[in-house]
Amino acid sequence: MTSMLPKKDWKTQTRRALTATELVAKLADLQGWQLSGDGAEVAIEKTFRFADYHETMAFVNAVAFIAHTQDHHPDLSVHYGRCVVRLNTHDVSGISLTDIDCARRIDALLAP
Repeated sequence: MTSMLPKKDWKTQTRRALTATELVAKLADLQGWQLSGDGAEVAIEKTFRFADYHETMAFVNAVAFIAHTQDHHPDLSVHYGRCVVRLNTHDVSGISLTDIDCARRIDALLAP
């Protein structure tokens, strides 16, 4: 499913923090993602729920693959039947298009 979204080489693109207006517009297109934290610690985050630990870990491994291919690594909080995914771009002290792109790719893992 993630193959439908073309890979971007974020290493070759200049990253910048989205403005508040840009961020609100981008978040409107992402179901279930919310702002978390403030200042340099601001991030977007979403909780994904699963039937059991096995499903949770399968999701975590798929997210790890996306993170590796996109060269962008979210913070993951892994629990028995859920995983909290938190994205921000440390080198811009905010949320960038890289975070939005990764959120879309992660959502695509569970798309019907």
